[in-house]
Amino acid sequence: MNLLYLTILLPLIGFMLLAFSRGRWSENLAATVGVGSVGLAALVTLYVGIDFFANGQALFTQALWTWMQVGNFNIGVTLSLDGLSLTMLSVVTGVGFLIHMFASWYMRGEEGYSRFFAYTNLFIASMVVLVLADNLMLMYLGWEGVGLCSYLLIGFYYTNPNNGKAAMKAFIITRVGDVFLAFALFILYNELGTLNFREMVELAPAHFAADNSMLQWATLMLLGGAVGKSAQLPLQTWLADAMAGPTPVSALIHAATMVTAGVYLIARTHGLFLMTPDVLHLVGIIGAATLVLAGFAALVQTDIKRVLAYSTMSQIGYMFLALGVQAWDAAIFHLMTHAFFKALLFLSSGSVILACHHEQNIFKMGGLRKSIPLVYVCFLVGGAALAALPLVTAGFYSKDEILFGALVNGHVNLMMAGLVGAFLTSLYTFRMIFIVFHGEEKIHAHAGKGITHHLPLIVLLLFSTFVGALITPPLAGVLPQSEHGEAGKTALEIASGAVAVVGILIAAWLWLGKRALVTSVARSAPGRFFATWWFAAWGFDWLYDKIFVQPYLGVAWLLKRDPLNALLNIPALVSKLANKGLVVSENGYLRWYVASMGVGAVVVLALMLTL
Repeated sequence: MNLLYLTILLPLIGFMLLAFSRGRWSENLAATVGVGSVGLAALVTLYVGIDFFANGQALFTQALWTWMQVGNFNIGVTLSLDGLSLTMLSVVTGVGFLIHMFASWYMRGEEGYSRFFAYTNLFIASMVVLVLADNLMLMYLGWEGVGLCSYLLIGFYYTNPNNGKAAMKAFIITRVGDVFLAFALFILYNELGTLNFREMVELAPAHFAADNSMLQWATLMLLGGAVGKSAQLPLQTWLADAMAGPTPVSALIHAATMVTAGVYLIARTHGLFLMTPDVLHLVGIIGAATLVLAGFAALVQTDIKRVLAYSTMSQIGYMFLALGVQAWDAAIFHLMTHAFFKALLFLSSGSVILACHHEQNIFKMGGLRKSIPLVYVCFLVGGAALAALPLVTAGFYSKDEILFGALVNGHVNLMMAGLVGAFLTSLYTFRMIFIVFHGEEKIHAHAGKGITHHLPLIVLLLFSTFVGALITPPLAGVLPQSEHGEAGKTALEIASGAVAVVGILIAAWLWLGKRALVTSVARSAPGRFFATWWFAAWGFDWLYDKIFVQPYLGVAWLLKRDPLNALLNIPALVSKLANKGLVVSENGYLRWYVASMGVGAVVVLALMLTL
């Protein structure tokens, strides 16, 4: 496990080499460095994982150097490996490697080929820092690193101003959450004198009395940071617009890794949240609300990537729901399986987009199952896992653990929200599949070729089935384990499975056989209203534009001539005017002086008489 630091160093070296090449390398060489560095990091992770289990899953720390030391404030660059961080590290490097391999095919011929891999390598390095950090300050470094890379990759096609706006939107909104996280750092260090995760959890019970509100504020700020990074209510609006970047970016950052950082943060600091049950319950409520609202928004989208983007919001909502009901292991289990099937769906959508000549509107596709059969199978398996089709998909097992955790911990309302979300998920997922791959062929598509296209899809397809559910994250001793029995679990599995199947059957009935019914409902007055409302993601962008953007632009308009500078110029203007007045009075004419003296005398006499 002494090689743990290489999981950061290897992609960081790849970034440096690609950055200093300044785009002069061939595409083959750039792909070799970009994909190879992450592949080597994945191999190191495999080696470290084997060593971790061979040593009995003992906690391993690797102190590299002291980052900063001012008085008692001492922050070291120290890496920590336990079951939770190993699970996240495996997802980041393993799934990240497959996405990099696919991207080497997808990005061929694009301007900035080596620049793309430089950004993604830096992202992987930053994400590994985030998950291996043993203290909140070092995690914050990785946290900001992935935020920077997200901005760079969302705006990768920088010649289009709309892409720049999407990147700026993502950067600003996630920075709001990052400010909350910074507040949490200040509070926790001020109260506990340390930012080390284990030390904070050990010191917190003795330090925070029952009536001490500072821990409540600290966990609220941690939640704010998690909400911003994981695109949950009310900071969720950036994720759909983030689809402006290349499709592998969506798979890498906005499905498999970065958006799960908020889930990881709460799981890592779970000991603090257990001491603030009201905040922990709020985590579950936010997750439940997000998964339902995002599900309705996905139901009316026409862009294939935006459908998947809203499904990502919804699935992260399931993870927040699990955290809120203390089903910690279920949250991380679903984080892992979601990385498999959502990466599969995003990469498959990228293959569809290239096959259809960069067309993303699902209603301009149709009948593609014959021309791109492999991608069709990938969508079926990935969509079935997303919809949690019973027994055969990984998503069924992880989502069922979340629902059962909510039930046995007494959160029946959150469990019902999860079932509603499951129905919506199966409905919008197979709506997309039936429209794109069935019906009349509207566009000529050409299938992708090559091992870099086929291999990542096939591997992710395999892990999206029940095979992926056989992988159990090693969380014993890291997170509290669920201690509920099996009573009622079978009934809930049947109910959740039935909900998924019913959703698929209704989708087939509506979009394979009764499209006229869908059209008539959509054209009705209520249908137009709800379709427009949901298509605009419940109007959050409009609301934020009125509350924040427009007032900001108004203030900027008022300040564009720098009123403070004008205010500071008033003494100079008064002096200038006084000078002009004195110049007029000192004109050298005797009659002017006599007249002014006479007027002055009259004024003085008048004042004396009035007084």
